[in-house]
Amino acid sequence: MSNRMQNILIPIIAVLLGIIVGTILMIVTGYDAVAGFIALWNGAFGDVYFLGETIRQIIPYILAGLAVAFAFKTGLFNIGVEGQLIVGWLAAVWVGVAFELPKIIHLPLAVLAAALAGAFWAFIPGFLKAQYRVHEVIVTIMLNYTALHITNYIIRTKLSEGSDSSDPIAETASLRSPLLESLTDYSRMHWGIVIAIIAVIIMWFILEKTTRGFELKAVGLNQHASNYAGVNVKKNIILSMVISGVFAGLAGAMEGLGTFGYAAVKSGFTGVGFDGIAVALLGSNSPIGIVLAAILFGSLKVGALNMPLEAGVPNELVDIIIALIVFFVASSYMIRLLIRKINKKGVK
Repeated sequence: MSNRMQNILIPIIAVLLGIIVGTILMIVTGYDAVAGFIALWNGAFGDVYFLGETIRQIIPYILAGLAVAFAFKTGLFNIGVEGQLIVGWLAAVWVGVAFELPKIIHLPLAVLAAALAGAFWAFIPGFLKAQYRVHEVIVTIMLNYTALHITNYIIRTKLSEGSDSSDPIAETASLRSPLLESLTDYSRMHWGIVIAIIAVIIMWFILEKTTRGFELKAVGLNQHASNYAGVNVKKNIILSMVISGVFAGLAGAMEGLGTFGYAAVKSGFTGVGFDGIAVALLGSNSPIGIVLAAILFGSLKVGALNMPLEAGVPNELVDIIIALIVFFVASSYMIRLLIRKINKKGVK
């Protein structure tokens, strides 16, 4: 079996194993697994409202997955997508609240502000990695907490008058769509889906069709060989993190300009940035794979909310299934060994 086929099969096997083990856990703990999965399906696709909510959840997952995957492709682990998302969210809302402009200017400006904020937050670990060899995982983890507390402070002191949330953004900066809402029984689905699709195309084009993308991947594969070949390794490390941060900042814009329409003080992380790591892993860091993985994760997250209501199954079991899927993806070496053994037996 070719490596390409194995790369396709491993995520599928990981998902199936995660679902199987999750089913066993439901049965062992006394829950009706069939009723649980039916409730999960109904909660994600049971009617047009839930379908709209599922698509709305998929949008930031796609962008967060792209952010993680782009860094992975170039040999970097951007675990700071969560922090970059948060500062992107704040920047988008600030522009949406602070200015009164025509929609054709206001909305692109708010989206651009989010992208630039995420890029700046990712530039910091990229610069430290390139210039001083500081490991990006350590810096990005610390910057996640820095982003959380700085944005909370700004919201309390600059964007609100003693409350824990900003004013709503102007309608001219909103991604909300009366058309999409009416088509999905007034769900929170918004035009961010278009931005997410464009971002997928952009990532594919950069990495597969440009010289810069070739250099970025070469640096990820072997920095020493790239440097010997005349590639500016430091510049490409920084650029990789910056582009990754752009995708993460856009994910924040989807939440600030689309789903919620404001920024609020957060007691903890949103989780979208960290889920983006799982999306990228399951999607094998490929743009199409990320879209499919985001669809799966978005469906699980939204559908899980219906499980306690319809089947009495705690939605935390979905988090366990997601964790199991990630575990099996991370254990791809064992799955590869299993596939090879099956192939050898088939040959005999």
